[in-house]
Amino acid sequence: MTERYEAIVIGGGAAGLSAALVLGRARRSTLVVDAGEPRNAPAAHMQGYLTRDGTPPGEFLAEGRREIERYGVELVRGRAVDVVRDGAGEFDVTLADGRTVHARRLVVATGLADELPSVPGVAERFGRDVLHCPYCHGWEVRDQAFGVVATTPMSVHQALMVSQWSKDVTLFLHTVAEAELTDDDLRRLAAAGVSVMPGEVAGLVIDDDRLTGVRLTDGTVHDREVVFVAPRAVPRTRLLERLGAELRETPFGAYPVVDETGQTTVPGVWAAGNAMGFAEQVITAAGAGYRAGATINGDLLFTDLDATGRA
Repeated sequence: MTERYEAIVIGGGAAGLSAALVLGRARRSTLVVDAGEPRNAPAAHMQGYLTRDGTPPGEFLAEGRREIERYGVELVRGRAVDVVRDGAGEFDVTLADGRTVHARRLVVATGLADELPSVPGVAERFGRDVLHCPYCHGWEVRDQAFGVVATTPMSVHQALMVSQWSKDVTLFLHTVAEAELTDDDLRRLAAAGVSVMPGEVAGLVIDDDRLTGVRLTDGTVHDREVVFVAPRAVPRTRLLERLGAELRETPFGAYPVVDETGQTTVPGVWAAGNAMGFAEQVITAAGAGYRAGATINGDLLFTDLDATGRA
């Protein structure tokens, strides 16, 4: 028989676990489906989370799983491969192992994947001395020699932002033509003291397991200690699309249209964390999960009260 829950949370990161914690504490039967693919897995530590600054992401998630277990929330390690909305407005979720589980309400917290530039050395060093978010890692690498590998004109914005943490910043244009830089770009880069280096990046120079430079295709090597890149965000919205959720286009991909609580255009379905936007950090993702969980509990409560009153 199909296992039935009041809520199923798809995704076991900060957003999903936070939603599940609220629902468990509200005495709602809840299942978390966790594929084990957190976006911040390459990072040794997470920063900017009040009282948890510097905590390893794996340790943070393990503690979250222990907390939801205390309130009777079930967790299954696996992947949700399909979801359909039935005639009653509830949901059947198919797992990769063939099981089907049923939910009255659904939280999609599947996050996104970072697709890195295909520069030799970038993937191997990502999360160490190849970074993407100065708010996540800027303090730890402050005052070192930064390089920014441009893959889009938006990389100018990244170079300007990281100049807050170092006054030695070089923007390597890589796949961006000089002609693509606007007068405002050039003025701001000059004001920030950011050097602009034309030419395509051939790879990173690693010495004794430490990044020491950026090599261009012309053979020149430029000494750098840290490199920032802009991954292409790949939102994991397949299940939301399967349900017919409306998406909105952004410079970082297509994300679901949601209200202030995270509810999508599909009744009974909420999105939280990076499943609803590119810029969600761990602390804001957890907050979004909390809002979704609390809203779902209230929605279920009043739905049942109204049904009882009509009986």
